[in-house]
Amino acid sequence: MKANASDLWLTAISPVVWGSTYIVTTEFLANFSPLTVAMLRALPAGLLLLLMVRQLPTGIWWLRAFVLGALNISMFLSMLFIAAYRLPGGVAGTVLSTQPLIVVFLAALLLAHPVRPLAVLASLAGIGGVALLVLTPKASLDLIGVAAGISGAGSMALGNVLARKWQPPVSPLTFTAWQLSAGGLLLVPLALIFGPPVPAPTAVNLLGLVWLGLIGAALTYVLWFRGIARLESSVVSSLLFLSPLTAVLLGWVFLDQALTWLQIAGVVLVIGSIWLSQRAALSPRASG
Repeated sequence: MKANASDLWLTAISPVVWGSTYIVTTEFLANFSPLTVAMLRALPAGLLLLLMVRQLPTGIWWLRAFVLGALNISMFLSMLFIAAYRLPGGVAGTVLSTQPLIVVFLAALLLAHPVRPLAVLASLAGIGGVALLVLTPKASLDLIGVAAGISGAGSMALGNVLARKWQPPVSPLTFTAWQLSAGGLLLVPLALIFGPPVPAPTAVNLLGLVWLGLIGAALTYVLWFRGIARLESSVVSSLLFLSPLTAVLLGWVFLDQALTWLQIAGVVLVIGSIWLSQRAALSPRASG
């Protein structure tokens, strides 16, 4: 399937915005627990979209909405935060960046897409680029954290491929409303059991939650699932490398964090990996 440039650019907005999650969370929501933030990010956005579309799932789509909501929202965010707590940020980011590589093989298994060597090479180059961007010499490993990171990457990879396979008979806006609402509902008991009481929000807290919920969830997931429906799975997943790239650049611009030559090399490698993914999708054997 040939990637339409406008579809590509619109889909790329999502991982770029997701790259702001770290700086928004640490600077605007430092007093909130990660699970609480995850729940408050997904559920209000999903319910707001449901009020807009006024359409609930029917038949098998009730089950599929909760399966995809669990994979793309609940499980992914839960595993993401476990990895973030148990691993240094660089290690967590590198482990989670394995998702595009997982998508290549899941798409072959579930969508009968060919495993193209160029797509595998692009995914490996992207992982290498992310490692240069975020890893530090003092990074240490924690087996539970690594397992959580890989589980989170695999969860969203599977959710994205299934979303492409099932192709709902509704608009991307409605499809996103179903998943965010289902995923947010599943996060409620986790936040209540494992998270501390929600603090009284300040104006700064509310600003952070509005950004993460309305922009970082409602808008971006609509664009993301729209892209999944229109573009090849490996093309969409390769755009996720833009998230750590955006996070590093935001830290450099707003938090006065250093940008080394190795990180600049990582930037080049990440951009090159995305370009390679597009080339792989345009190869003669590429199929939708």
